[in-house]
Amino acid sequence: MKNRITRNWGLKLVSFLFAVVLWVIVTNINDPVIPWRVSDVPVTIRNMELITERGQICEVLDGTDMIDSVVIYAPRSIIDSLSESNVVAIADVNDLTSLDTVPIKLSTNKYNDKLESIKGNIDTVKLNIENKQIRSFPLKANVTGEVREGFMVGDVSTEQNLLRVSGPESVVSRITKAQAEVDVSGFTSNIGTDADIRLYDADGVEVSSPNLERSMTKVRVNVEILEKKTVAINYITSGLPADGYRVTGEIESTRNSVVIAGRSKVVQGVNAISIPEGVIDVTGAREDVTALIDIKEFLPEGTVLAEEEFTGMVNVTVHVGQEIRRTVSRPVEDVRMVGIPAGFEAEITEPEDICSVALTGLEEDFAEINLDSLEIQVNFAAWISDEEITEPESGYYRIPLSINLPEDSPVSVEQAEVQVYISERE
Repeated sequence: MKNRITRNWGLKLVSFLFAVVLWVIVTNINDPVIPWRVSDVPVTIRNMELITERGQICEVLDGTDMIDSVVIYAPRSIIDSLSESNVVAIADVNDLTSLDTVPIKLSTNKYNDKLESIKGNIDTVKLNIENKQIRSFPLKANVTGEVREGFMVGDVSTEQNLLRVSGPESVVSRITKAQAEVDVSGFTSNIGTDADIRLYDADGVEVSSPNLERSMTKVRVNVEILEKKTVAINYITSGLPADGYRVTGEIESTRNSVVIAGRSKVVQGVNAISIPEGVIDVTGAREDVTALIDIKEFLPEGTVLAEEEFTGMVNVTVHVGQEIRRTVSRPVEDVRMVGIPAGFEAEITEPEDICSVALTGLEEDFAEINLDSLEIQVNFAAWISDEEITEPESGYYRIPLSINLPEDSPVSVEQAEVQVYISERE
């Protein structure tokens, strides 16, 4: 048995090689049909202008302008001579169906007549066709982020203020605003930048579509950055209350200070906001005077209010009180003579017994004064100065009385005079 297997082994090897060669020859002669798979074949859509010329706009749905898989059956010799670039897919809008689909025609740009078959996993392009709409929107700018502490955003403006948008009616009709956004985080000086324009619907959701066309996609936005500063408010009254009444000096207001903003050079020079005379008028008043003031009218040029919830309206109340009268009386002998010229002596001749001085002021003014401790005086030096007397002479004179009120007391002294006889000392 062993001899039978190994006998004539050379002849057997030659026979085997001959059989292989013969099989190859026969196979090539027969050139069998085999399959070939091609992936991601793009579809060329022709005559799309037939839709746009009708004032409509078209969108391909579900990615049907790309065939995921195409299978070709052809002889091996044909398959071997083809490449992916030879596979052609065409959809002609002239063949549009009532379902808004376009049949796809597959072929190869060479040896197409040699193919047994060619087929893709999809055979139509699905379209969404609708009317084209054109609308214009006011273009606004918005800022995001926070500027550095002590600063605020002032005026925000765009160099273009109108945007024209065209596209499918279903998309364009959703748009309610066009907006450019600028991030101001950490800034302390003005910003000028080109910002992307975004479209939003009524719910603040961004609207986008590949078929939307805009007159511009970016716009120049200028953002003013202002420095903030807290300053006091000074209220100045004008006019005089009715006779017997006086401004107490107490002013109440809903705001005594305010935060303003402006360019750094401007706000650094502002220390207070003064409400000028004439705004709060107490003329003829017999009771407290209240005024409603719009602080914005008195802001220094180049500044604005920097408090979002403050409208600028301030209620101011100026307190007006009725004056009362008090009389301080002292015996003539207790009236002090001061500043008598050298070489002279003086004596009060009228009144004979009591000297009185009337004081007027508000009740709260007198609360801080001990009337019993006040001293009545005849100040000769002041009288001589007022009368411009160079050398006094002996005789009778009417000289004003004075009283030693505390310094800066708001109490006023009614003029009172005594008759004094001045004579030279013997």
